[in-house]
Amino acid sequence: MSDTPAPDTPDSGGPLEEFEDIVAAEGARDPDLAVIEAGSRTLRTQAGASREADLPGRPADPETDRALREVETELSKRWPETKLDPSVVRIRALMDVLGEPQRAYPAIHVTGTNGKTSTARMIETLLTAFELRTGRFSSPHVQSITERISLDGAPVPAERFVAAYEDVKPYVELVDAREDYRLSFFEVLTGMAYATFADAPVDVAIVEVGMGGTWDATNVIDGQVAVVTPIGLDHTERLGDTPEKIAVEKAGIIKADARVVLAQQPIDAASVILRRAVEENATVAREGLEFGVLAREMAVGGQLLTLRGLGGEYPELFLPLYGEHMAHNAAVALAAVEAFFGVGAAVGAGGEARTLDVDVVREAFAAVTSPGRLEVVRSSPTVLLDAAHNPPGAQAAAAAVTEAFGFSRLIGVVGASEGKDVRGLLEAFEPILTEVVITQNGSHRALDADRLAGVAVEVFGEERVVVEPRLDEALDAAIALAEEEHEYAGAGVLVTGSVITVGEARLLLGGSR
Repeated sequence: MSDTPAPDTPDSGGPLEEFEDIVAAEGARDPDLAVIEAGSRTLRTQAGASREADLPGRPADPETDRALREVETELSKRWPETKLDPSVVRIRALMDVLGEPQRAYPAIHVTGTNGKTSTARMIETLLTAFELRTGRFSSPHVQSITERISLDGAPVPAERFVAAYEDVKPYVELVDAREDYRLSFFEVLTGMAYATFADAPVDVAIVEVGMGGTWDATNVIDGQVAVVTPIGLDHTERLGDTPEKIAVEKAGIIKADARVVLAQQPIDAASVILRRAVEENATVAREGLEFGVLAREMAVGGQLLTLRGLGGEYPELFLPLYGEHMAHNAAVALAAVEAFFGVGAAVGAGGEARTLDVDVVREAFAAVTSPGRLEVVRSSPTVLLDAAHNPPGAQAAAAAVTEAFGFSRLIGVVGASEGKDVRGLLEAFEPILTEVVITQNGSHRALDADRLAGVAVEVFGEERVVVEPRLDEALDAAIALAEEEHEYAGAGVLVTGSVITVGEARLLLGGSR
């Protein structure tokens, strides 16, 4: 891990010279060399039963369900997550009247465009394996709003979620009365999460940014570790139309003297983040330099990794998730946990860097789940769910499907949200999909199926596009198309395009406990 010098140290040319040296190193590096493949693929995963994942459904108790629905209704009357005022004034006011709960525990703050949720879940699982009490705040949810606030690796029960809302409600109303605009849906949830973590209490919070960084509601917390997953083009109307502009907002989570864990980035985005780190006297660990993926090979149900952490190597780590992008997420998560524990900042008594207990790390990675991320929810035919909603996410998912599954024919079910680059998403999936069933989810943000189909016809050709506006009928149509081949011919279905589409499909296909 490379410590950036304090500004204007006597023996250096100052922080800007240090910054330029780092940028030069980044620019000279071939990102493709960061992953060293250990031999060719020896196994293709076989379609099988899905792995049970920890997502809640509706509460079984009618009174609890009624109370949760009332909270959901009240929250829905506030500004949605798509309507933003780029300011932390209201959330700071809420933290003030709540007694600054976000300062009651250390935090790992996670931003980026893709991979935030999977990386945050891996960080959470690792910290839990080391017997720390964790709180995780993430968004959006797949099936239930209660997923957004987790304690000890599991979403809070509906009763606790309702109680958290009732606890903060008087303070929320107080802030609403003082400010020009009421607190938004996401701001209230952020307040609920921070108060819940303080009340638990947790040993560490893993906080996923909602959008951007600088003015995101979560950014009233000072993360000792700031994690930046890969940055790409998404929410361009809010964050900017280049990786560099988007990185300016993402870099806002880096606080003074923090430890920054940086996934591989476009060079212009990396430049922005590194400059911010120098300005804040933060310590930076970069994927491919201070840590990374040394080797990976396919295994039944996932992949076998060798990761280089900040303190040394971690061989033979089984990760029950598919795709090269998940291996990189795992490397970032491991480095973030090492940084939290101070690994890489000091050496042991013998002069050698220390690592975390590799057996605990192995146990943790083997237990990782990431619902809705290339999740198998049915077999015969195999049905995969993936929440890719932008071109970079779709490209990663398509590569992972090609690598991990030997489908002879793959039918897509795609439902997207308004404002997304649906052409880029469809173009990323076109090479791996035989046909595509266009649909829409039940959200008010859903892109009309006929409009999406118009783009799909341009990308796939009319003969490869089917339109079924109802998601249940779209799933039936896709499964029927897959079953046109013999049962053992290897056909499959991929449901994608939106977290909401995936969540609704998961419920329809019985993916919840």
